Amino acid sequence: MRKVEVQLPANPYTATIEPGLLARAGELLREALPDRSRYFIITSPPVRKAWADTLTASLTNSNLMYSLIEMPDGERAKTLDTVRDLATKLIRRDTDRLSVVIALGGGVVGDVAAFLASIYMRGIAVVQVPTTFLAQVDAAIGGKTGVDLAEGKNLLGTFHQPRAVLIDPAVLSTVPERDYRSGLYEAMKCGIIRKPEIFEFMEQNRERVLQRDPAALEWLIAECVQVKADVVAADEREGGLRRILTFGHTVGHALEAETGYKQFLHGEAVAWGMVAASMISAAMQMSNSETARRIISSVLAYAPLPRVESRGKRIARRLANDKKTVNGVAHFVLPLEVGKVEIVADVPERAIVQAVEELRYLSQA
Repeated sequence: MRKVEVQLPANPYTATIEPGLLARAGELLREALPDRSRYFIITSPPVRKAWADTLTASLTNSNLMYSLIEMPDGERAKTLDTVRDLATKLIRRDTDRLSVVIALGGGVVGDVAAFLASIYMRGIAVVQVPTTFLAQVDAAIGGKTGVDLAEGKNLLGTFHQPRAVLIDPAVLSTVPERDYRSGLYEAMKCGIIRKPEIFEFMEQNRERVLQRDPAALEWLIAECVQVKADVVAADEREGGLRRILTFGHTVGHALEAETGYKQFLHGEAVAWGMVAASMISAAMQMSNSETARRIISSVLAYAPLPRVESRGKRIARRLANDKKTVNGVAHFVLPLEVGKVEIVADVPERAIVQAVEELRYLSQA
């Protein structure tokens, strides 16, 4: 078992990482939340089919009451309509302020369920039980919640820290191959922004990671969670340092929004965003060509990415609605070297357009 402490002054909590942990979730929740006994599990149909029985059996064994609530699967379900529907279901089940929401699923379930918990009766407790690699290494840690609008991703949201995060690498066995590979880019991001050992591990152990080797995954997840925990503890509400966690997300979010959230999985869009950021950094002479080449090569080695068909000028215009845009200026996280990045506010529009056009060419080669 690996434990990572998220050291926040007002809301500290623990992320626990262990294969087979889901079967002991009830026991761990009794320890983490001894004054709570009613749990409301929010999940999607595929995750319910694969893992809900394991979780509910553990709650039953610990004498914890639960109710299962389903929400639609996928990014297109990340809307206010979904939140409203889930809130109605909580009301009908007599959920009160001492109830706990369990988010059992990937990043979409985690974001929506936590957003719901943050506003239901002005805030009730949430526990994250992530079931995708992307959610395990990133989305479940840090308390960011949100839903999408047609104009962009996560434009409505809150900060609502979980009371506990339970990570079972064994659940990744049922994640479809494309979704699994998509999630790996969030791990690669952790290596590029802060801890080069993660990036080097992924460079040198590609086959082990792609084959879902248990030891490799446990190490990788724990190291990424530690990176996220350290950054969140230093900057809980994204006022400064935490913005480095959005590496690849500026162009990535724009690609998702431009294609109606239908063409790219989130990690795939972030992957192209990391490539674009590396190109922009090299073009602005903030990094050398070898750093850009190394990042781009590693990104492309991990998965065949969907084609980029959006034009550079349309993506540049999309950035006006990005959460990282302040006073009309888009903020980019650009790599200086592997393990070190800088937040930059003066990226010329022509550099953005050129990078996206290069993505178009690269994706069709």
